Amino acid sequence: MESRAERRLRLIQGHLISSEDDDSLARFSANPTAAEFYHGQRYSVVLPEKLRTGKWNVYRSTISPLKLVERYPYHPQIGTLHDNFQHAVENFQDHKYLGTRIRIDGTIGDYKWMTYGEVGTARSAIGSGLRHHGLQSGACIGLYFINRPEWLIVDHACSSYSYISVPLYDTLGPDAVKYIVNHADIRAIFCVPNTLNTLLTFLSEIPSLRVIVVVGGIDEHLPALPSASGVTIISYSRLLGQGRGNMHPFCPPKPEDTATICYTSGTTGTPKGVVLSHRNLIASIAGMTHSVKFYSSDIYISYLPLAHIYERANQIMGAYYGVAVGFYQGDNLKLMDDLAALRPTIFSSVPRLYNRIYAGITGAVKTSGALKEKLFNAAYNSKRQALINGRKPSPMWDRLVFNKIKDKLGGRVRYMTSGASPLSPDVMEFLRVCFGCQVIEGYGMTETSCVISSMQEGDNLTDHVGSPNPACEIKLADVPEMNYTSEDQPHPRGEICVRGPIVFQGYFKDELQTREVLDDEGWLHTGDIGLWLPGGRLRIIDRKKNIFKLAQGEYIAPEKIENVYAKCKFLAQCFIYGDSLNSCLVAVVSVEPESLKDWAVSEGIKYDNLGELCTNPRAKAAVLAEMDAVGKEAQLRGFEYAKAVTLVLEPFTVENGLLTPTFKIKRPQAKAYFAEALSKMYKELPTSDPTPQPML
Repeated sequence: MESRAERRLRLIQGHLISSEDDDSLARFSANPTAAEFYHGQRYSVVLPEKLRTGKWNVYRSTISPLKLVERYPYHPQIGTLHDNFQHAVENFQDHKYLGTRIRIDGTIGDYKWMTYGEVGTARSAIGSGLRHHGLQSGACIGLYFINRPEWLIVDHACSSYSYISVPLYDTLGPDAVKYIVNHADIRAIFCVPNTLNTLLTFLSEIPSLRVIVVVGGIDEHLPALPSASGVTIISYSRLLGQGRGNMHPFCPPKPEDTATICYTSGTTGTPKGVVLSHRNLIASIAGMTHSVKFYSSDIYISYLPLAHIYERANQIMGAYYGVAVGFYQGDNLKLMDDLAALRPTIFSSVPRLYNRIYAGITGAVKTSGALKEKLFNAAYNSKRQALINGRKPSPMWDRLVFNKIKDKLGGRVRYMTSGASPLSPDVMEFLRVCFGCQVIEGYGMTETSCVISSMQEGDNLTDHVGSPNPACEIKLADVPEMNYTSEDQPHPRGEICVRGPIVFQGYFKDELQTREVLDDEGWLHTGDIGLWLPGGRLRIIDRKKNIFKLAQGEYIAPEKIENVYAKCKFLAQCFIYGDSLNSCLVAVVSVEPESLKDWAVSEGIKYDNLGELCTNPRAKAAVLAEMDAVGKEAQLRGFEYAKAVTLVLEPFTVENGLLTPTFKIKRPQAKAYFAEALSKMYKELPTSDPTPQPML
């Protein structure tokens, strides 16, 4: 007999107008978990958060609309990172896993590989070695070095023996490292000789530390520590030997146990520890495997920082599929050489590098001569049009033009991903045409175990970050003070909120900041403003707070920097600007007239009026130099310095719309007001990156 819900469903479907447009295709289906129905679109389904409100505002992936993914579809027994790696060892025992380039007589050579079985054995030895030194389950283990095989071996050891890995990276500075070690009560740190020197400068200030393991160190050359310090310092190879001689059985974690604490730079200078469980990380990767397929024949190059969740998630997925991972030499300037040697099939990067590749190709084309430029443009336009129309491009263009470009990444890349900040639509399209492979952009954060949403294969639209990870659901919360609401037309807008098994456990020892982002119903408030495109694809359009990312993914708190620069004698007021499409900051400065006049007199500079003086290149350089000096004194980080300045006479006031009644800068209005000056500064700035290698 037909139920009431089924009867209502049939009646609703009878009133729907069918459409041949996939992006506006509407269909209703029974949903026994979240509500009685869901509204299906091509990329997402929409559900009511609470049936009684009648508001359909929760989006899920069409891949799993009725239940959020928590486990791998074909291996549901994998519930922890230990299980994940054991699966890899058992299924890919003799497959290549971790590779590094070997230097012989000062010359860098080919990659040398460890198999999954060999890494599994080393993992057991390192875990047993830590047990030998008295470290018990639940202890925090610091990893203080850049990407290399030992990083992953130690991380696997932590998972198999129920330790908590805590990545440390020196871009935050020694003070931040010291803070993290103390805050997380770290018991052992794996480092390299370089970072060992930093550790030793504040060793007496990190009382929790008991063991320092030096990767690449030689025991005879390691410094002797006084016995009163209570710290043992040994080489990685010696710990490996100790573990082999005192093997301990695994102590597998439970899914709900903490796997890692990832400290983010935050916005106040004090790092926040994001607590992620094994369940969080497995759910995130399991969700992505529904749409992303890797193979044991794939090769991945590891150069993105392992301390960041983007690279960490890539490694977990790679292990599940049995992918081979080749490491770069540790020098970004030699990355192109490593790519040519490794010839990867999977390439993950960030917009900053993709922009350099784009600039390298276009620059080479423009200087290649009229005939080659004409050929490139013909090939590009023909292949682009074919991709837009869903046709297979002529292989002739690859043979004539694009294979030379593909060879710069090794010639075998079949899958590219972009994350950390938005990728320009022009660059996205350019990569798809030139490299002839799938290029996927995603959106995520450490607090969501990486991916919140990502593009789906076959989606050729650009300027969006795809549909929800099947392991989470997304809603847009109204932000009335910024005029963003879920009722906005033609696209719902609001703060992106995420819920599901990928959402973190909270900030370590920080209930207050946890409650600021996690509400009582389990929604994580990201602070990003998004809108829903037709078909259920998400686009990032703004930030709720005055915090933004630069192109390389560094978070910027502009008010903090403005407060530092306020000490500069030439400044009356300062507006710091940056965005995720640019890699540095610029500044608009309302000058202190008398200080600028005094400087001009001392330099013997003549001018007719102050407006003319403000445009003088020497005046701009002097103001920027003073700002640099003030910034250095305040210990600003490199990416927090303004790289260009525009000087203006007009003060920022409530009357001209640049200040609030409480005298805070109204940033959207200031951005619009100074749009021309901001654009000009970025156009005139020389690139801070090394000159890209010619790609043709």
